[in-house]
Amino acid sequence: MDYNQIIAILDRYWEGETSLEEEALLRRFFSEPHPDMPEPLQEAVPLFGYFQEEIANEAALPDMPEIPVVATSSARVVRLSPFRHWMKYAAVLLMAIGMGYAMKQYQQREVKASLAEIQQQKLEAETRMAYLETKKALELLAKNLNKGTTQMQKLSYFNDATGIITGTN
Repeated sequence: MDYNQIIAILDRYWEGETSLEEEALLRRFFSEPHPDMPEPLQEAVPLFGYFQEEIANEAALPDMPEIPVVATSSARVVRLSPFRHWMKYAAVLLMAIGMGYAMKQYQQREVKASLAEIQQQKLEAETRMAYLETKKALELLAKNLNKGTTQMQKLSYFNDATGIITGTN
């Protein structure tokens, strides 16, 4: 058989579009050794070799006898107690308690965070008030110092005038 035909069938095999006869043809082709096989076909040799080994292994296994199923009409009914699986109930209860505790801790953290935020806002307000009071006091001081400066300028003019009159200047 031509290698190109085998490559075409193999491509359809990889796509899942081959018939059972074509797959049987591929298994027969790859069961025989081919020394001058092209590269695209050499990739499939291990796969089809594995298929041949599995077919041989299945043939070597002895047939297993079938075990007959006997239907009995005296089936025993076992009643289960609801407390039989008490660990499941205990685990669910512990999970609920743990989740409740975690939620309580989260709420307490939220309350602490909001209290800290309120305290921070109070501190900022007090700081702002202190700044404004200090600014007011410094403005008053500057105003009074400016009054004294104008009086000192007048005194300076007086000293200049007396210097001119006495001729020391």
